[in-house]
Amino acid sequence: MSVTVSIDSSATLWSPGPREGKPLLVLLHGYGADERDLFGLMPYLPEGIAVAAVAAPLAPPWPMPGRSWYAIDSLDTRDAAGITTAAQALLSWLEEAVGDAPSVALLGFSQGAAVSLQALRLDPSRIDAVVALSGYVATGDLPNDTVLQEQRPPVFWGRGTHDDVIPTGLVDHTAQWLPAHAELSGRVYQGLTHSISAQELTDVHVFLSQWRDAADKSAS
Repeated sequence: MSVTVSIDSSATLWSPGPREGKPLLVLLHGYGADERDLFGLMPYLPEGIAVAAVAAPLAPPWPMPGRSWYAIDSLDTRDAAGITTAAQALLSWLEEAVGDAPSVALLGFSQGAAVSLQALRLDPSRIDAVVALSGYVATGDLPNDTVLQEQRPPVFWGRGTHDDVIPTGLVDHTAQWLPAHAELSGRVYQGLTHSISAQELTDVHVFLSQWRDAADKSAS
């Protein structure tokens, strides 16, 4: 039986000030967190963009706090169907939220990264760039994967050498999949666990500044 989920737009946190005509960056938190988590990265993001931090649609099992994008079925695998359902909910939310933004990028951590990459695969025409931190590409094929092989949108993938949360098989799969379907940049950070480092934020700032500049140029 298919499950439909939706994002609560009233829970979305928006960057202050006018956002008309600005490139839109959407933040997708990880398992057990909520929309406030990645919103704390605002000081590290480039200026001249609008930012929205969304709340995942599910509640993880008690007593885990926060929200989740999809259920974790086991320690070694992740259900691609659940990731797809969450990505479809994100794309539906975008239909109302995008406004007149000339470009859309997604920044996700862990589960949020997996959903961000899945949304890119589902609708490459809607997503112009992805920052995937401590995340992975879901297994299986999707119809638009061939489109991505031709378009090769920019993707930043950052992960740590000491991240023991994402299964090794999914890391290996992502390391093979992304170079074939995206203009890949990123870094493996020595000693980093399942978290975000200062150096990683510096690298993300550079990547997103390039996305913003390209969006501004195409809009002018």
